[in-house]
Amino acid sequence: MRASKSFRQIDRSYKSAIELLNSRRRSQRPDANLKAKGDSIQHATNTPPTPGLKGTPSIVGMEDWLLKIGHSPTDIDKLNIIHVAGTKGKGSTCAFTESFLRTFGERTGFPKRTGLYTSPHLMFPEERIRINFQPLARDLFAKYFFEVWDAISSDSRVNTNIPRTLQLFALMAFHVFIREGVEAAIIETHHGGEYDATNFIQNPVVTAITTLGMDHVKQLGPTLGNIAWHKAGIMKRGAPLISAPQESAAVDVIRARASEKGVDVYFADSSPELPSEAVQLRLDVQRTNSSVALAAARRFLEERAPKNTLPLAASDIQGAIDQFSWPGRFQYLRQGRHRWYLDGAHNEMSVDKAAEWYIQGSSGSMPSTRVLIFSQASEARNATEVLDQLATALRDVAIDHVIFTTYSPDQDLDIGSAPVSNPWHGDKSQAFEEIWKKIHGTTKVHYEADIPTALDVARQIGAKSEEVHTLITGSQYLVGAALYTLQK
Repeated sequence: MRASKSFRQIDRSYKSAIELLNSRRRSQRPDANLKAKGDSIQHATNTPPTPGLKGTPSIVGMEDWLLKIGHSPTDIDKLNIIHVAGTKGKGSTCAFTESFLRTFGERTGFPKRTGLYTSPHLMFPEERIRINFQPLARDLFAKYFFEVWDAISSDSRVNTNIPRTLQLFALMAFHVFIREGVEAAIIETHHGGEYDATNFIQNPVVTAITTLGMDHVKQLGPTLGNIAWHKAGIMKRGAPLISAPQESAAVDVIRARASEKGVDVYFADSSPELPSEAVQLRLDVQRTNSSVALAAARRFLEERAPKNTLPLAASDIQGAIDQFSWPGRFQYLRQGRHRWYLDGAHNEMSVDKAAEWYIQGSSGSMPSTRVLIFSQASEARNATEVLDQLATALRDVAIDHVIFTTYSPDQDLDIGSAPVSNPWHGDKSQAFEEIWKKIHGTTKVHYEADIPTALDVARQIGAKSEEVHTLITGSQYLVGAALYTLQK
């Protein structure tokens, strides 16, 4: 039986779309530590990339699938793309960029519609694809998903001819943006750059690289230079690159790749045009992200805004910062005596900033109790190293309770279904406790099987205290499930 026939027998609901997306999850990403098999990948650069690559890169097949859906490279170019790669702050930088362009468009009429594609989502899959910052409505999500699915699966006799989950999301985002008449699209890479599923873009208006660090080393390589090589792969001749300030090893690689590609590079320092007292920019990391975004938006408008349009004004910048929102990053909630600090930090660089933000927020009122809820189940990272960095970053404050919990990356947060947990493994729980106790010897340690229970324990602790400040961090999946539960 042809695969496409069975596909068309399913209902075409939002739920079915999500089930099909989840069914295409990749069991293992290409590994940079072993030589490639089956695919010959040529590196058109003298800069060393990774030691090798095992598996099929995500970019393979993307152009062919887009043509099947009905979109040519010219259709992609008409979206006026800002392509963003990096290790830290990609999502925030994309959201700041979108906010600057949307505010400018509200005043001038261009762009009338912005498109924003980011990953992963915080609570619901439709958050990845936004029009004028609003997540795609579920009926439209289902409609556009099945348009993509039908076009791709129409002559696929076996599942191996069908894109994986992230490839499907990317294809769907471009399809949505074209169908919805987007005039400016901000596209975040998934993990790397050179071989990322989004890197079929040939003529972006601007590219940007956020702060780089050691993350996804199994896929991108063991050095900062390796990682910079991959991220710089999004650069294209004719499109300027805006970069956050970087360590010298990354700067050298970025400049070398830019020279090979004929790309102008601009390293964006903190912009004096940004409002100095904005609460959204209280942390240096967000000021860095917004400075990169502002520089990218300015270059974009210089290239694409109608020639009789006034440039980005101070009122546009102020308005964009005022309306900026990026849930799950430095997000604060107050519920009675309980104050929740939620941040989806998931690597050693990011948890440092989450800890800094938490200390700033919780120190002013001298809370009677401090709690940490931590979880990280990703096989792509060493959770013990992330926890060790977090414990070190919090060493100057007394954490009274730490709650270790679990989650599933496949968790379904829709109405009627609770976050799904994975069972604790003895070795992991012991390692977590040893790491934490090494620095915070007096902390009471809890192990809870799922996120709602972990939150209940934190609430019970709060019931016995005048005020309790709880930091929830370690994973975007953890923060998404926690936010969903707290807002119910």
